[in-house]
Amino acid sequence: MSGRAQLMWDDAVTGYNFGPDHPMDPVRLALTRRLVEAFGLDREVDVVAAKAAGESTLRLVHRADYIEAVKAASVDPGAADQSYGLGTLDDPAFAGMHEVSALIAGQSVGAAEAVWRGEALHAVNFAGGLHHAMPAGASGFCIYNDASLAIARLLELGAERVAYVDVDVHHGDGVQAAFWEDPRVLTISLHEHPRTLFPQTGWPEETGAESAEGSAANVALPAGTGDAGWLRAFHAVVPELIADFRPQVLVTQHGADTHFEDPLAHLAVSLDAQRAVQVACHELAHEYAGGAGWRWVGVGTRWWMWCRGPGLIWWGLRRGVLWSRSGDSGGVAAGGFCSYAAVGADADDRWSVACGVGEWEAGYDPADRLDQAVLAARRAVFPLRGLLA
Repeated sequence: MSGRAQLMWDDAVTGYNFGPDHPMDPVRLALTRRLVEAFGLDREVDVVAAKAAGESTLRLVHRADYIEAVKAASVDPGAADQSYGLGTLDDPAFAGMHEVSALIAGQSVGAAEAVWRGEALHAVNFAGGLHHAMPAGASGFCIYNDASLAIARLLELGAERVAYVDVDVHHGDGVQAAFWEDPRVLTISLHEHPRTLFPQTGWPEETGAESAEGSAANVALPAGTGDAGWLRAFHAVVPELIADFRPQVLVTQHGADTHFEDPLAHLAVSLDAQRAVQVACHELAHEYAGGAGWRWVGVGTRWWMWCRGPGLIWWGLRRGVLWSRSGDSGGVAAGGFCSYAAVGADADDRWSVACGVGEWEAGYDPADRLDQAVLAARRAVFPLRGLLA
């Protein structure tokens, strides 16, 4: 085990481009890479470019006919088959779509391989996190589901227990669907309630197939949830499930769209709270994802807050490095797209939002919508795993 973190990066991933009017602008990836360089983070980690996921790897999750449909749309975008979710407003077809989607997937698969084989303690693909793609269709700006493919590859390599924690504002529906019947994978998603946000799934009652009861957990948060509620929900559900499951690898998805400025969702989470969750995931990986090391694979972030999430993830991957925060760029930011500043974070830093993190029962309010959401998730899945709700 080298002990170093690994960053998966290939300049060509910026070709994942749905067009100038689409909210998922690839400039976020280029700016994030420049942020890494500006702060010297690439001297603290190993920067590696993995090869694109080949067809046999893509078939670990995606149906062969869907892969062929993506290939066809890549050659002739105008003839995209909408029955596969291609050529739609969310997922417009574009030339080379298959190639760049497979490349992004390949970075997450490469991260999983590096962590499993002991080449790195932790690895991150901030171009990934495309968690809505289904085995037979594109969805929610996602063509190939890199998170699911990374997990599937870990299982192929011999992993017996993989935990997936998704803190994107949207339900991690594609990953849940991919492993719905597989008790080797525990999926946990904290997201805005399906009544108010795409993809309208992720209800507490979704707990896995009969063959894998208790392998899916969903915390459906009320619109308007802020730092205190978001962190309370995370700590009331995630650590206990991870401690019970004891994964060999922890895979996490860090969508930045929980942020209060995101225009497409309705949570009110700050950078500081997002950072606190990265720290918590890091500590969970070190406590429970044992074996040859502390195996942690991070994917994301995405959406429009290009300069926010990745720095937070980097703090979790390697304590002591700088983490990004919106504010005065100090001459580092790229013209007009965003600004950021650096804040030091030493190994002893334990900053967190004042949020009542601790015993779940402490301060429980049966009339509070957040506490109702947490209790619904616990009651749905905890007894299936032999835990007290």
